[in-house]
Amino acid sequence: MRATVRSRAAGPLSAVTLALLALAAPTPAASAPAPAASASGAAPVQHIPLPVLMADTGGGDQLITARAPTTRATTGTVRWWQRHNGRWRQAGWAPARFGAGGLAEGSTRVQGTSTTPTGLYDLPFAFGTAPPPPGTALPYRRAGADAWWCEDSASASYNRWVAPLPPDCAAGESERLADYPTQYARALVIGFNYHRPVHGRGAGIFLHVNGKGATAGCVSVPAGAMARILSWVRPSARPHIAVGTAYGPTAVTRY
Repeated sequence: MRATVRSRAAGPLSAVTLALLALAAPTPAASAPAPAASASGAAPVQHIPLPVLMADTGGGDQLITARAPTTRATTGTVRWWQRHNGRWRQAGWAPARFGAGGLAEGSTRVQGTSTTPTGLYDLPFAFGTAPPPPGTALPYRRAGADAWWCEDSASASYNRWVAPLPPDCAAGESERLADYPTQYARALVIGFNYHRPVHGRGAGIFLHVNGKGATAGCVSVPAGAMARILSWVRPSARPHIAVGTAYGPTAVTRY
């Protein structure tokens, strides 16, 4: 999604399907272990948010939560969690920014609304105009002058990294990643609408470095936090990101 916001418009927002059982701002207790989810599917609420069950993350042991206080908010908190012996511990946190249009249900989101899609997503790979930070284990692509993210809904390469830009993908509808050296110094691809793209739903949703303000639909954090996250993520732990609000239905929708 373009790092420069062009529109603040957001259509009617449907219910957010993620229940990010959000607590207050981080406290010393926030890093304490929390009990695992029960067999009935109820998530614990004692110390940390546990928005998904083990099955929902594909058995993964690393989870990033991106939480906004409401669907209209443009700021919130990103936290990253590690599961050990069935219990989650907070590994870090940072202030976050969301789309200028707030948050929208991922399954019904419309491209061009500057909304951040809610839901649970995998993290296919990382990229950046800068070198990967020390310890990076996730596949990392360097974004050179010919690296683009195709956001042309009519293209066969819709919502894909392409280098160079293919003939059927209009440059005016896409991003040349090197044009955003601050935001895309380092970034994680969020698997929204990625594996089976629905044309017109949205493309180029990343976790990336902060720009000057709200994003055009991505999640952003300070540069130092982005580097720490990339050094922490391990493909073997099957990491995911959950995007949502403090309150919502208890059902979790996986995309």
